[in-house]
Amino acid sequence: MDQTLEARGVDVGSYMRELGVAARAAARALARATTESKNRALRAMAAEIRAQAAQLLEANRADVDHARAQGRDAAFVDRLTLSDTAIEQMAAGLEQVAGLPDPIGVITDRQRRPTGIEVGRMRVPLGVIGIIYESRPNVTADAAGLCLKAGNACILRGGSEALHSNQAIAACVRAGLRAAGLPETAVQVVETADRAAVGALITMNEYVDIIVPRGGKALIERLMRESRIPMIKHLDGICHVYVDDRADLDMAVRIADNAKTQRYGTCNTMETLLVAESIAAAFLPRIAEIYRAKGVEMHGDDATRRLVPEAKPATDADYGTEWLAPVVSVRVVAGLDAAIDHIERFGSKHTDAIVTEDASHAQRFLREVDSASVMVNASTRFADGYEYGLGAEIGISNDKLHARGPVGLEGLTSQKFIVLGHGEVRG
Repeated sequence: MDQTLEARGVDVGSYMRELGVAARAAARALARATTESKNRALRAMAAEIRAQAAQLLEANRADVDHARAQGRDAAFVDRLTLSDTAIEQMAAGLEQVAGLPDPIGVITDRQRRPTGIEVGRMRVPLGVIGIIYESRPNVTADAAGLCLKAGNACILRGGSEALHSNQAIAACVRAGLRAAGLPETAVQVVETADRAAVGALITMNEYVDIIVPRGGKALIERLMRESRIPMIKHLDGICHVYVDDRADLDMAVRIADNAKTQRYGTCNTMETLLVAESIAAAFLPRIAEIYRAKGVEMHGDDATRRLVPEAKPATDADYGTEWLAPVVSVRVVAGLDAAIDHIERFGSKHTDAIVTEDASHAQRFLREVDSASVMVNASTRFADGYEYGLGAEIGISNDKLHARGPVGLEGLTSQKFIVLGHGEVRG
């Protein structure tokens, strides 16, 4: 437990319950907040982040120095580090959220029934959202902005490695809420690095409506075991690109290159490349040359290794691995049916793509591949809230209930039925 909580004389469980009570009260206030007041808060948060840029960098420097002293690797330090550019992106992101349409209160599907009543559906907030994340301090601003615009209070528990950065950003968020006359407890950042805070947050179902985890597989597996609260999450991003026997090979090379090498450490990066056997001899040497030049290690089946001798033998474990690295699994398949079978067996229902000029093959792939995002002739790297026109995202879900795929403002809301009557009674 950190000194702040010790000075208050409370344990972690009591502290977390205090946050829960305050968040529930704030959620009621946000449910009646106007679009104008929410947007005013978001713009004030952005202005405060810009005004406090030097203080944010100083707080972040303490976190980065501590991470380096602990021997954290370069990729970890890179995710943790704030820069002038990153701070401006946080501020601009809040302003972009302010510019998005407000989903709350929108009524759809309104129709008059034979009895005379009118029935519709109204978009409403989820209530209180608990968000657990690691490393990236910018998530503090992103999550605060999206939750606020969708009318939700939130409790944010960032990783211990970013504690100083997250608290500094939280101060800017509170200033923005104050400026708009909204409760500061609408966004609360957990002040302790004690892991017991996570255990408390995911079991406070009387205060918290939804948990959103953003972190590594170990974190999400723990939450799946222990949480008493529904989650919006994905566990793995084992994404596939299938190069069909009717593919334009130039297009296929571009897509297979981009899907794997544009960024290695993201959940929408391609991890397995499937190639129809009739075009494998024409396609695989071309993409292998690109991967070789970029230092991407290929793991392939026997058919792949005959065409690309330097490829390492692939195992079933390889096909079930989210590499998050310059490594790709490759398999030559008989055709569309075999590709869909492979995806069903090894995929994680995140994002899968087909490259084909055959409309019937494309339609079958779209209908039969059971993933949150299914693509035709496009890189899996497009599976992102911004690219989908959501403005921003709080994460990606490969579950089937509530939200699926990139989760933007609408994914942070629910619907309720509304009935407008004129004195009707049921006979």
